[in-house]
Amino acid sequence: MQKKYFEDMGYARLDTDRRHRTGFSEVVFCSGKRDEFLVEIFQKLYDIQDEVLGTRATEEQFQVILKHMPQVEYDPVSRLLMIQKEKPIQKGNVVVCSAGTADIPVAEEAAQTAEFFGTKVTRIYDVGVSGIHRLLEELDTFQMANCVVAVAGMEGALASVVGGLVSHPVIAVPTSVGYGANLGGISALLTMINSCANGISVVNIDNGYGAGYLATQMNRLAIGE
Repeated sequence: MQKKYFEDMGYARLDTDRRHRTGFSEVVFCSGKRDEFLVEIFQKLYDIQDEVLGTRATEEQFQVILKHMPQVEYDPVSRLLMIQKEKPIQKGNVVVCSAGTADIPVAEEAAQTAEFFGTKVTRIYDVGVSGIHRLLEELDTFQMANCVVAVAGMEGALASVVGGLVSHPVIAVPTSVGYGANLGGISALLTMINSCANGISVVNIDNGYGAGYLATQMNRLAIGE
């Protein structure tokens, strides 16, 4: 009989083979899930993979899961739910930077996702282009990283500036921070996609999780894992 590589719960099919295939355990997108479903998914995944990361969670969802899994942790800034039997040793070197303080929630989603999967992260916040000297003060730190995650709203120019200063990949994360013509992050997204700096990849608007995941893949390649 062929082995099943997923757990069928009726309302969800948990990918029990994901870590074997990709090197990363399955992650739960919490927004919109019914409380009873979320609890059962967390419990089952924890039994299978000894860790669960949940993204876009609310304080209310945290309280629901906490009643059943008292070891779960919640960060209200990044909105991440995290539970691990054993925290990994953090290796390598990834810089997560933000253009402004208002971009920190998305930056923290990226940083904490990378740390959850064993990446050492250095945070450099509020170094946007309106005061470029703040970024240049940290130039050595940027240049020593294996990868940089650049998080910016408004016009999204930060990623281009960083891309022109470092020799390694830059992951650009547009955010929805800004005034009317920011269009919910579309202005930053278009700036990043059209960057004239080389070596920049762009993830979706406000997708800190995707940036942290990709940064971890790049970091693992850089350190030979």
